[in-house]
Amino acid sequence: MKLRLPVLAALAGLMLALPLPARAAGAGTTPAPVAISYAALRASTITVGGAKPLPTTRTVAHWFGTARNPHNSITYGFNMAGADPSLETSTTITADIVPVNVVVDGQTFNGSDVVQPVLASPVLTNQDYTFTPLVTNTLDGMTNHSFTTGGPLSGGNTSNQLEDATMRSQFGKQDTGYHLLLHPVVHDPVTIVVPRNRGTLIQTPGGVVAGGVNISWAAARILNLNNTLGYIDPAHLPVYLTNNVMLYSGTGPVNCCVFGFHGASPSAHGSGGQPVQTFAWASYITPGFFHPVTAWALQDIHGLSHEIAEWADDPFGTNTVQPWQTPTAPQYGCTSYLETGDPVVGIGFAQGTNTFEQGPTPTGVQVADGYYHPEDEAFLPWFMRLNPSTSQALQAGTGGRYTLMGSVNPYPSLHTPATGC
Repeated sequence: MKLRLPVLAALAGLMLALPLPARAAGAGTTPAPVAISYAALRASTITVGGAKPLPTTRTVAHWFGTARNPHNSITYGFNMAGADPSLETSTTITADIVPVNVVVDGQTFNGSDVVQPVLASPVLTNQDYTFTPLVTNTLDGMTNHSFTTGGPLSGGNTSNQLEDATMRSQFGKQDTGYHLLLHPVVHDPVTIVVPRNRGTLIQTPGGVVAGGVNISWAAARILNLNNTLGYIDPAHLPVYLTNNVMLYSGTGPVNCCVFGFHGASPSAHGSGGQPVQTFAWASYITPGFFHPVTAWALQDIHGLSHEIAEWADDPFGTNTVQPWQTPTAPQYGCTSYLETGDPVVGIGFAQGTNTFEQGPTPTGVQVADGYYHPEDEAFLPWFMRLNPSTSQALQAGTGGRYTLMGSVNPYPSLHTPATGC
């Protein structure tokens, strides 16, 4: 979803407006977490800022392409990370992993605790994407997700990082030398102490506690890190990593939860003309914070996979398409941005082996299942209303897919091109 910093308050319109629950606290004690029902949560993401690259710009490796939308006969231009897939070459971009330890109401949520699980995840390790054991399933035909047995996923991607497999499938290059790879470099953690009027502890019915932080305040802190950390380089992708920190709009933590954003801004570093810094923030999601059945995929790296995919398809926050909407993500309304994760937020699949936080929730519910849970991603042909899709074929002799999950995505609206609004 696209929101600029000056209008982040508009996010409140996308969230369920509820009265602020009382914060139980005795004199001189740490306030008890604000209790939020599963029904009140609205999983969401945003984009911060935007910066148009110029020929003199020093920034992340990227290429410019065009695509014609036959529905409105408009040709759209776009910038994407890496190299033009038609060249069938490999691009490696350094990902500066910056753990952010966030202190809320005296409790520390250590981004440094989730560095190793992220390094071991499909985002940064090679995995076989020909098959997935579990996928999101529908409960009510709209946005309530359980899980079911998986099936064939993305043939030809047998030893790839998640975003590499996603891009190769998107452009039908899974059997070529085209790659978009991330090389992680881990840095020392940064600690941020949230003022009492900018954050609070929040707790969902499973007993999982998260750090709730005001979104405008948090976004400003990340932008400040872009300009103050000496190793930040416009040619790299800084990935700010937190652990179960959720952002809310306004003063009410019930207007929750944003768990990731990506963006671009003029950079204070670099020696090239007009440097532009791209970046991403995502929170590792503790299993059971979201509903264990209706939000099965909303755990561990779901948000991180969302932000990396959206960064790759729109690194500068400037790619626009014909306005679209989808019943799978009503919280985003009608939008004209190429945000590949928004149509499929909460929809995902099981991948890899996860050994971190695999026990039950504090209330004894077993949500974790030994896998990571990447998000599905919508492809360019979905936004461009291409029929058939030019992405990877579902199987031999058939049309292409509109998302990475293809036929194992259970929602009909993601098996056909986008619809207008």
